[in-house]
Amino acid sequence: MKILVIGKGGREHALAWKLNQSPLVEKVYIAPGNPGTAKFGINVDIKDSDVEALSEFALKEKIDLTVVGPETTLALGVADAFEAKGLKIFGPKKDVARLESSKDFAKHIMNKYNVPTGAYETFTDFSKAKAYVEKHGAPIVIKEDGLKAGKGVTVAMKIEEAFEALEIAFAIPDNKVVIEEYLDGFEFSLIALAHEDKVIPLEVGQDHKRVFDGDKGPNTGGMGVYSPVRRVTKEIIDASVNEIIRPTLEGLKKEGLPFTGFIFAGIMDTKDGVKTIEFNARFGDPEAEVILPRMKSDLVQLILDIMDGKESKVEWSEKTTVGVVLASEGYPASSTSDAEIEIEDMESQLFHMGTKEKDGKLYTNGGRVLIVVAEGDTLKEAKEKAYSDVEKIKCKKLFFRHDIGAKDVV
Repeated sequence: MKILVIGKGGREHALAWKLNQSPLVEKVYIAPGNPGTAKFGINVDIKDSDVEALSEFALKEKIDLTVVGPETTLALGVADAFEAKGLKIFGPKKDVARLESSKDFAKHIMNKYNVPTGAYETFTDFSKAKAYVEKHGAPIVIKEDGLKAGKGVTVAMKIEEAFEALEIAFAIPDNKVVIEEYLDGFEFSLIALAHEDKVIPLEVGQDHKRVFDGDKGPNTGGMGVYSPVRRVTKEIIDASVNEIIRPTLEGLKKEGLPFTGFIFAGIMDTKDGVKTIEFNARFGDPEAEVILPRMKSDLVQLILDIMDGKESKVEWSEKTTVGVVLASEGYPASSTSDAEIEIEDMESQLFHMGTKEKDGKLYTNGGRVLIVVAEGDTLKEAKEKAYSDVEKIKCKKLFFRHDIGAKDVV
């Protein structure tokens, strides 16, 4: 088979690496890819936003299966364009991808189909939103409606923080804001392969969304992950699949919006059971980089199975993986490019998230730049290996959290 991976970050690096291992695969293309993906396939100079050029390339090269990485590409309707040309693509259509691209739409689906989540209301008017916050008090969660790369969310522990988030949100013309009940509990990420009402759940991970140690500072796209999460039992995973993922997929199907692709549920295990924080319509990043190395099964075969309506079992390594993100100075507010990176030999896997190559040298080219992924027999061992290898990356413009996995060290 010829496979096309769309995207250029760490998730796509991990997908290309994993898909390339399948005996079913002859060649992997990555559009546009990055310096890391070039080791596992052929980088193609097409932007992940150029839906027409991507579909034309897939047609010309007789691509057998396309796997979509970024949410922005899905929101542009890449699956619609590919399917219109008779091409096989693993990713939801534009209207279905609203599960991620519109928080209001996601909440509407959850409420209609009795999927457990926090109480909410959607606002287009600042004064009404402010009045709602004044009535309910803090802690409270403010979410801008559209795609924000994991950053348009404020968990306001004080009412002043909520007001500030509303002022920022409503400074953007025609912005819509979802205000949610604050959920207290243990948070984790559950990703599954999905097609219509069929589900193949993967092992869970726990992302660290805040930028600084101790969960301080603003939300980011994710500063590190570990997997498995031993506090999340089989019973919790089964409840998440049966109470959250299945009814959401069944609801979408009833709405005439059947889902195909990776479905990502951010879940809070509360004293009242599992509740949905958010949905994403693609594999998580950095979750992909940490979960895929634990997968012993053939990812290509799993995708083909689910698209044929089969719910396969996934084989997993007993090892624990820990991924530590190295981000640009100033992230998430800003990013750097052109800061040189030198990397010594390391035992861990290294996935590129935002890098570029020039004259044989590696440079920063984004907010999140690299992720070091180590494995061990215990979380403690994997964590020690990951941080030991992080020190082998030399760049004056990178920083990282020092406490990835600290919530669940075994």
